[in-house]
Amino acid sequence: MTVRSQFASNMVRRLALLTTAAALLGAPVSAQDRTRSTQPVDLANPLVGTAPLDRPELIGNAPPAGEPLYSGLTSPGARLPHSAVEAAPINSNVELSYPWGVATPYYYTNPTMIGFTGGGGPTYGARATPTLMPIVGDWTVPPVYTEAYYDKARETASPGYYSVFLDTFKTKVELTATQATSLMRFTFPATERAHVILNLQGRGGSVEIVGDRTVRGVITGRGDKDTRDGRYFVAEFSKPFKRFGTFRKSPGTNRGYGIGDKDVQPDTRSIEGGFAGSYLDFTTKAGEAVLVKIAHGASYEGAEARLRAESPGWDFDGIRGKARAEWAKLLDRVQVSGGTPKQRMLFYSTLFQSFASPRLVARKGEAFTDGNGKTQTAGYDRYGPVPFWDTGRNQIVLLELMEPEVVRDIMQSELDMARERGFMNTSFHADNAVFLYLGAMRRGIAFDYEAAYAFLRKNATDPKGPRDFLAEYDKQGWISDEIPKGNPSPPYAGGKAGVAKTMEYAWDDHAMAEMAERLGKRADAQLFRKRAGNWRNVFDRSIGFVRGRTADGKWISPFDPAEPYYNFMMKEASGWSTLWLVPHDVQGLIDALGGRTAFNAKLDEFFTKPYNPTGICRDCTGMIGQYVHGNQPDQQAPFLYAWSGQPWKTQELSRRVLDDLYGSDASGYGYSGMDDQGATSSWYAMAALGFYPVDPSSDEYIIASPLFDRSVLQMGNNKTLEITARNNSAKNLYIQSATLNGRAWTKPWFRHADIANGAKLVLTMGPKPSNWGGAPGDAPPSMTRH
Repeated sequence: MTVRSQFASNMVRRLALLTTAAALLGAPVSAQDRTRSTQPVDLANPLVGTAPLDRPELIGNAPPAGEPLYSGLTSPGARLPHSAVEAAPINSNVELSYPWGVATPYYYTNPTMIGFTGGGGPTYGARATPTLMPIVGDWTVPPVYTEAYYDKARETASPGYYSVFLDTFKTKVELTATQATSLMRFTFPATERAHVILNLQGRGGSVEIVGDRTVRGVITGRGDKDTRDGRYFVAEFSKPFKRFGTFRKSPGTNRGYGIGDKDVQPDTRSIEGGFAGSYLDFTTKAGEAVLVKIAHGASYEGAEARLRAESPGWDFDGIRGKARAEWAKLLDRVQVSGGTPKQRMLFYSTLFQSFASPRLVARKGEAFTDGNGKTQTAGYDRYGPVPFWDTGRNQIVLLELMEPEVVRDIMQSELDMARERGFMNTSFHADNAVFLYLGAMRRGIAFDYEAAYAFLRKNATDPKGPRDFLAEYDKQGWISDEIPKGNPSPPYAGGKAGVAKTMEYAWDDHAMAEMAERLGKRADAQLFRKRAGNWRNVFDRSIGFVRGRTADGKWISPFDPAEPYYNFMMKEASGWSTLWLVPHDVQGLIDALGGRTAFNAKLDEFFTKPYNPTGICRDCTGMIGQYVHGNQPDQQAPFLYAWSGQPWKTQELSRRVLDDLYGSDASGYGYSGMDDQGATSSWYAMAALGFYPVDPSSDEYIIASPLFDRSVLQMGNNKTLEITARNNSAKNLYIQSATLNGRAWTKPWFRHADIANGAKLVLTMGPKPSNWGGAPGDAPPSMTRH
């Protein structure tokens, strides 16, 4: 079967799926909202991203036996954009198991609830503390939490609100939030035995009951980021306690069962230790609500000040309404028409999830704890770190388009964190902070880029900094790999990820060269531009793949590009996935592979070759051939046809990803891999509008195939980008011609300058591929000239 006929066959299958999907309304998630279903805020469903895909052909060979499949690992909890806190459900006991590599609090298919968090700080909310659980009857001491079955049919979520009914206890739970406080409402049945169990997690700390309505505590610090919103918390209740007591894990290392593994102290007001907590008893009438509001801070006084400022009373519905209004103000800035109801639901849901990070740490004027453990007063809105390896590839561009003022504070936060620790944050694997700064500079966001550049340069040149193996990279132009001993093969868990690091650093260096040039630093620009070509040093022309090398320079053998290596040569990816990790020099890769025809053949094979490795990459799901949508290294690959003269394949593949790899499961909420704080969500949001930033440090956007007949995005400068797709449908997905601001447009891409003052992009769609955008002179820019 030819590539074109295989694409056509896939198209028929997807059209059938779309017909079925059109019957799914993607309805608003609560009865109260069903009367307002035309507003974007009411189409956004925070449950999207919490479920795994369920079609075998889309999930590869994951998961390993005994583990759940990775989902998007998003949270359906109540929060505001970039919220300091999130009031979230917990149905996954990460204290006893850690099945996904990150401490996600919620997995859609889990049938029982163990608690609700009201904190912020952690990237993944299952580490937020304290945890609260309303219980009727008997209860147990965490970490063996008292579980409650809950009714999926009565579980609802909307921006700023979450609700669930605990069948086991006949109790309704509702959550909402302000920017820095959480509010919970527990509606109990008539009972003499209503309890709220409040506990810290295994890290422990101290808990104190103050009077008959307040619990406060201090969380043990561990030098990590799990208490970024403040180690101190205050929880105030709307109803006085009938009785109370405290508990903790028994001192020592005893992990036995029964007597001796816990320390419960009735009628005591304070306790310290692992899993320290309190139990609070109530008598309730049928339908009586007990509310609790929680805030964190750098001190008790700081937490109490937040409660007084943001949650002064017990107006749950009022706070919920304000949260909804805050989300409406943001989501209303993108209006779409056309597409199916389910596509519109998925679009606004992914747009909602795109603003999950970075999290606000402190508003201007508030106290916070800096990277050195010192208490400071914020001179601007201070944010936590950007996950550069994840959202640095796409989400930061969405923020630069829609929230330039927020981006300015994010950049200042990162710069001040660099001043505190001596180096710019790098986030997990590469050194991609430069993408944020150069991308913002090119989009006209005012900032002290000279100051930021000094730390970016230090990262890129100081061997003692956060770039692993920098001395080796600088000396020979590539990072070698050691063949691991005693690791399961494949995938090898150990190693230096030398290929991936070399390619990521080369991409970083290209951005550094461009930034240095803009700042007038010619010598630096020359240095980094030379290093930007280092990806070639791990490209093996004899096989047409990037490949690891041992310290003596020899290619590592045996080598199978279809195997997913976790740290050996590659990073959470196979040789197939990593090959395309040169967003700054796509033309250079085209040349290395033998020209446009050979490049297209290779890319076609990538998207059609069956995925059947021996090893399992846990978060490598969302498969189209060898393409892995559920992880970051190759998410730009569908757009590379814009360089190779076949942008119609980008149009088809982007539609296929949008159709198959989001919400195609039975629940309609499924994601592939991990969302990683908005990265996979941002992919959907931008691709559905019809464009994607392959290189976020550049000012170029690759044109895809819009899902919607018309989209209007209000940018941060109050100008609008309007995209119209004429004759658009599931069948008419190919661009036949285009105009931009009334002029004929033959390029499959546009610059930010083309839209900065407002723009109208009109695409005429048809049922068959066309030659539009395929001329060599219309290809996007690349470090290597065409």
